[in-house]
Amino acid sequence: MTRPDTALVRRARRIHRGLAQTYPEAGCELDFRSPFELLVATVLSAQTTDRRVNAITPVLFEAFPDPAAMAAAPRAELEQIIRPTGFFRAKTDSLLGLSAALVERYDGQVPGRLDDLVTLPGVGRKTAHVVLGNAFDIPGLTVDTHFARLVRRFEWVPEDIAKDPVKIEHAVAALFPRKDWTMLSHRLIWHGRRRCHAKKPACGACPVAQWCPSFGIGPTDPVIAEALVTTQGPA
Repeated sequence: MTRPDTALVRRARRIHRGLAQTYPEAGCELDFRSPFELLVATVLSAQTTDRRVNAITPVLFEAFPDPAAMAAAPRAELEQIIRPTGFFRAKTDSLLGLSAALVERYDGQVPGRLDDLVTLPGVGRKTAHVVLGNAFDIPGLTVDTHFARLVRRFEWVPEDIAKDPVKIEHAVAALFPRKDWTMLSHRLIWHGRRRCHAKKPACGACPVAQWCPSFGIGPTDPVIAEALVTTQGPA
């Protein structure tokens, strides 16, 4: 990959510093006590909210606390517990498959390598980076819908790759030191959930508005914009 433009690097890092000051508490919003719990919770979080996942995982992990127990779970019981997260049949397939794979291939332990994680059923690069960054402290970029939307609005990536998560990941990685990748992901996601909404961003209450080329796509009046700001992501 060609070296990114210096002006773009400087602007991107200014935005990141602004987000760091705005969201000092930013971090993973999924509750977990182990790499396995985070892996399962992240798989469940697809097409739903972290709060909804957090509401059901205590029951789920009380019933099936480790890969061996979950691999042997009665399908109907597992489906019933995770039903509120949506797409519960497909997610049940993933949980049964990844748990069995962990038992069979990794002695019941979640591997700490990207190449291993993405071989597990239902686990892609996004899920793998969540687990690596938050359970193993291995830096990575989590290109979810919020992340992808914001890097397009900030014009950190060229238009021709703006819909390719892997190319977005590599392009954004080139703008920041590796040590910043995990927290950058958290801060972008927090900003996307709280201010830079998909349909109506709170432009007039944005801490990084002066560096954002998309300023003005949402209300710029500070009072109107402030009313759009939420204290957390959607329920």
